[in-house]
Amino acid sequence: MKNEYLESVIKQFLYYKMLGEKTFDQVTEAQLFLQHNPDSNSIAMIVKHLSGNMLSRWTDFLTTDGEKSWRNRDGEFENDLESKAEMLRLWEKGWKEMLDTLGSLSSGDLGQIVYIRNQGHTVMEAINRQLAHYPYHVGQIVYIGKMLASTWQSLSIPKGNSAEFNAGKFSQEKHRGHFTDEFLDPEV
Repeated sequence: MKNEYLESVIKQFLYYKMLGEKTFDQVTEAQLFLQHNPDSNSIAMIVKHLSGNMLSRWTDFLTTDGEKSWRNRDGEFENDLESKAEMLRLWEKGWKEMLDTLGSLSSGDLGQIVYIRNQGHTVMEAINRQLAHYPYHVGQIVYIGKMLASTWQSLSIPKGNSAEFNAGKFSQEKHRGHFTDEFLDPEV
């Protein structure tokens, strides 16, 4: 039997990955690199940071410190990517490392201690740390995208549709499910 916690966090991570990707689809390539001011981040810079963090945290997750010596965190905040394709390669590389690692874990791993910058975390705590970190940045991506897009397709319940949405939900029998089930492929 699979671990319900691990299944749940994988679904939540996939949901936030989807939100980022649906945002990328709603902005132009040039808008991915737009910075509001020199101290702000572009969508592409946030993607670079997420990818760098994911590769550092999840590579050899159970055996090495999550802050790898090869990581260049400051470089993640340079707006130097040259194309959407390059940005998407980084995006996919980071998510693949994280999701492959999560998929390899078992219930028995959750209490094991891993380190991030020499600070010990249980595996569950380390996962929770990233489950707070990544949606924080995906939220930034969505917010920037929503400000830049000429037209915006809502990624959640569109304004003015809450009553209709809730009526649909409450017309169903009570059931067990994950909030992402209606958004993600059931085969995932």
